[in-house]
Amino acid sequence: MAWIILFSVFFILITFDMLVLHKKSEKVSHKKAAIETAFWVVFAMLFAIAVYYFYKFDWIVSEMEPAEAVTKYLTGYLIELSLSVDNLFVIATIFASQKVPMKYQHRVLFWGIVGAIVMRALMIFFGIALMEKFEWMTYVFGIFLLYTAFNMLKHENDEHHEDEKFKFIKKYFKVTKNFHAEHFWIIENGKRVFTPLFIALIMIEFTDVIFALDSIPAILAVTTERFIVFSSNIFAILGLRSMYFFLANMLEKFHYLKYSIFAILVFVSIKLLLLHTEFIKLLPSWFSLTFIGVSLLLGVLVSVNKITHDDVDDLKD
Repeated sequence: MAWIILFSVFFILITFDMLVLHKKSEKVSHKKAAIETAFWVVFAMLFAIAVYYFYKFDWIVSEMEPAEAVTKYLTGYLIELSLSVDNLFVIATIFASQKVPMKYQHRVLFWGIVGAIVMRALMIFFGIALMEKFEWMTYVFGIFLLYTAFNMLKHENDEHHEDEKFKFIKKYFKVTKNFHAEHFWIIENGKRVFTPLFIALIMIEFTDVIFALDSIPAILAVTTERFIVFSSNIFAILGLRSMYFFLANMLEKFHYLKYSIFAILVFVSIKLLLLHTEFIKLLPSWFSLTFIGVSLLLGVLVSVNKITHDDVDDLKD
C-alpha cells in the first residue's frame, strides 16, 4: 500500500509540474524558482509524516520503529540533497557548453530527472541486494566513498571540459547546429536529426549515473530499507530542478559547501567501513541526521559570510 501511495504521489507531482507549472517553455524567474524550491523541500519534509504512519500501521513489512524510520528518511533526504549540490555545478557546465537557452533548460532537466529516477531505482535495488548477499560489499562502498571525497577536494579547482568528454556522442548521432524550439529531434530530408537539447539530455543522464555511484552507497550507510532509500531519493531529485534555477547565479559563491559535502562523504564512508561493529550499533539514529544537518548549515553560513564580506569590499573599492 505504501509503495502504491509513493508512486501515485510521484506521478501526480510530476504531471502537475509538466502540465501546469511549466506548460510553456520560458525562462524560470528567480522568484518562481525560490517558491518551487521551498515547495519541494516542505513537501519532502511533510512526507516524513506519511513515512511514520506507514511503519506504524505496518504498511511496510519491517521491524523498524516509526520514529527511527522518519529519522533515517530525513537523514537520507539530506544526504541526497547535499550530494546533489555538486551535480548542479556539472549541469551548469553542460548547459553552458551546449549553449542551451534558459527557457529550454527546464524541459531538459525534467526528462533528465525522470530518467535518473528509473536508473537510480535499479541501482538502489541492486546495491541493497549486493549488501544483503555479500557483507564485504560494505567495505567496497566505504573505500569508494572515501576515495571520492578526497578526489573531490583534489580536483575542486579543475575546470570541467564536458564538451571534450562527450565528443563521442556526436560521432554516433547526427546533430543540428541550431536549436529547433524545445524539440530533442526533428525530421530533416526524411531522416531523424537530433538537436543540441538531446545532447545536453544525454550528458545530464550520464553524469547523474556517475553521481549516483556516490550517493547510493552514501545513503546505504544509513539504511538498507528499500522504501526509505527510494523515497528519499525521489524527493531529493524532484527538487533538484528548482534548486538549480534558484542557485544558478550563485553556485560559484557557495564555495564552502564543497567542504560540507567532503565531511558528509567521509562520515558516511566511515559508517560503512564500521557498519558491522558494535560501535556503530551504539550510535543513535539522530546522530547521523544531526551531523549532516550541522555540516550543511556550517557550509552555507560560512559561504554567506564570505559573500557578505566580498560585497562590502566591492563597495569600498
